[in-house]
Amino acid sequence: MKSIPRASSSSFESLLVVFASLAVLHVALVGADVSDASAIHRDINEFHPMYDCEQCSGKKFVIFSVFVLLNISESVNGLASNFMFYHIEDAYRENIGGYVSNMTEHEEDVAKVTGLGSLSDGKDIDIIATYSDTSGAVRISRVKMRDLSASWVLENPNDGNHDQPKSLERVEHSFHSPMPFKENDQNQSGEVGIQYPRLSSMSPVKLKRRIMRQERKNLRTAELLSFDKEADNQMAEAAIERSKSLDTTIKGKYSIWRRDYENPNSDSMLKLMRDQIIMAKVYANIAKSKNESSLYNSLMTHSRRSQHVIGDASSDAELHSSALDEAKAMGHMLSIAKDKLYNCHVVGRKFRAMLQSTEENVNALKKKSAFLIQLAAKTVPKPLHCLPLQLAADYFLQGHHNKEQADKAKLEDTSRYHYAIFSDNVLATSVVVNSTVLHAKEPDKHVFHIVTDKLNFAAMKMWFLVNPPAGATIQVENVDDFKWLNSSYCSVLRQLESARIKEYYFKANHPSSLSLGADNLKYRNPKYLSMLNHLRFYLPEVYPKLDKILFLDDDIVVQKDLTPLWSIDLQGMVNGAVETCKESFHRFDKYLNFTNPKISDNFDPNACGWAFGMNIFDLKEWRKRDITGIYHHWQDLNEDRTLWKLGTLPPGLITFYNLTYPLDRSWHVLGLGYDPALNQTEIKNAAVIHYNGNYKPWLDLAISKYKSYWSNYVMFDNPYLQLCNISEE
Repeated sequence: MKSIPRASSSSFESLLVVFASLAVLHVALVGADVSDASAIHRDINEFHPMYDCEQCSGKKFVIFSVFVLLNISESVNGLASNFMFYHIEDAYRENIGGYVSNMTEHEEDVAKVTGLGSLSDGKDIDIIATYSDTSGAVRISRVKMRDLSASWVLENPNDGNHDQPKSLERVEHSFHSPMPFKENDQNQSGEVGIQYPRLSSMSPVKLKRRIMRQERKNLRTAELLSFDKEADNQMAEAAIERSKSLDTTIKGKYSIWRRDYENPNSDSMLKLMRDQIIMAKVYANIAKSKNESSLYNSLMTHSRRSQHVIGDASSDAELHSSALDEAKAMGHMLSIAKDKLYNCHVVGRKFRAMLQSTEENVNALKKKSAFLIQLAAKTVPKPLHCLPLQLAADYFLQGHHNKEQADKAKLEDTSRYHYAIFSDNVLATSVVVNSTVLHAKEPDKHVFHIVTDKLNFAAMKMWFLVNPPAGATIQVENVDDFKWLNSSYCSVLRQLESARIKEYYFKANHPSSLSLGADNLKYRNPKYLSMLNHLRFYLPEVYPKLDKILFLDDDIVVQKDLTPLWSIDLQGMVNGAVETCKESFHRFDKYLNFTNPKISDNFDPNACGWAFGMNIFDLKEWRKRDITGIYHHWQDLNEDRTLWKLGTLPPGLITFYNLTYPLDRSWHVLGLGYDPALNQTEIKNAAVIHYNGNYKPWLDLAISKYKSYWSNYVMFDNPYLQLCNISEE
């Protein structure tokens, strides 16, 4: 549809007459019911003035609308006809041209009707609309201008593109308030025009639905966010509850989920100051290389001050009161240094050099730490050294060395339950015996065969003479009294006489000493060559009259009756033990050197390992298979220590290969001497718990939460323990 050209003032009234005649003609043609206006009124809302221009007050201009009825013939054929509103704006402006004159009274009425004037005087313009109802019939209705809804669109005749309105005329968000019109700077023709906002062509119903949909989306988004926040809070609460069961003194300094560490023990300032010291060292090195002596001295001075403020603090609460001021001063100095010295590549190189230096220091400290741990684990504490001295002195002073041994018949009675304990630790051996007897249903049927060395023989005998277990039989022997155990028969004793072994163990300047750390330090301990340690491979020779015997280490605690072990059918095996392999851990390849063909050709690297510490041995089957001979064979092959490191477990795995019957895991739980994360339920339900590792329960190194299982069987009220200051603490 073409736009209507501007008309002069003299032709205005004639133009209105023409269009009124056309409207009357249209009514006559279609025969529509003029009174049927309900269909079009249902979309009419309260009229909102389209223009409210304060800048326009005092100015005289006329905006009049010409309503053109279109497609009359198509309407007659039952098709929906459309109509458009055109308003032709004009004012007293020379650059627009066209109609310029003083506004008449009629023109003022027109301006009021179009929204620029007031409708309070009751004057209005009738609009005749042609449309098709739901049944398809053509209808004509009369509508007042003031009854139009804000959703009706008035087109600007000056804008040739009615389909694509200008950006300033577009209502960007239909559910926002209408934008006030803005003045253009200047159009292409040099004209200064006024831009009127285009109201959305969306109907009020659709507009309301869109607003409601947006509100529902916002509400749903808020609900989802609240659900996510609630889920996060629940996860945090669950993590906090789980963290309470952890021993944070072992696992680390603190857990970030613990609420009691949120504020009081915050260490953000401490971390900041430590980072500042690192950065100060970096810039100081760069400053020194560039002869910035004053800056270098300032950085080192602030670094020393910060280090002094930190001291031994492990959290912000332990910092000196001047920490904040010092951190600010250091930050200022680092800012100056960064402005003068910062270079990405140079700083990166300095950090790499510091990292390498730190790694070297850490490795050196690890070696020292390993040595000190081994030293602390193998050195006898003063109270434990005092105890055997006091016992041995009383043993000889009181003449117990002249007393007879226990009943020999009980010692060889195969119907009784026999235990073998090889130890030089009096206190540890007493715990093993006490805990076993306490849980035994028939203590009088239990016989303990204890073998110790010459130094502790008197003390061990004296302890069980003074503190005999209720009903049980105790035999204490000296390993040096076994004359058959000599270098001509025992491989370990023969190897100990070699110069190579002596140099390895007793020469501090040996290449494999601590300075190089080539070997695992725990295997450098001479205890692994002690016959008390290797005596377990000679059980049939030590107890020739017995058929079965239960071997117990001195670092175990018995928590249940062990007599059912003698009733287990080993199915032709020699050794009954608990397997220790879990997934890839503690299998044969961990202990043996499978690069050596002597090992790889005879053993499976994935074979499951088992534990020494609580083992039931069938001595009849042992003698039948000559197990001691197998042990000697492999021990001789390993004289140069190329098949395995020193110790008793690797030769035990070899000696009893395919001859070990796996016991239920509940019989023997290991790891209390090195693993702080064991399952507490498994420990409580185990028949025997084993403190294998360096953290023995009688040492200060012991893991605190496991120590009570052992100390419950120590007689702290014993006079000898009190004399040597051995207490529960």
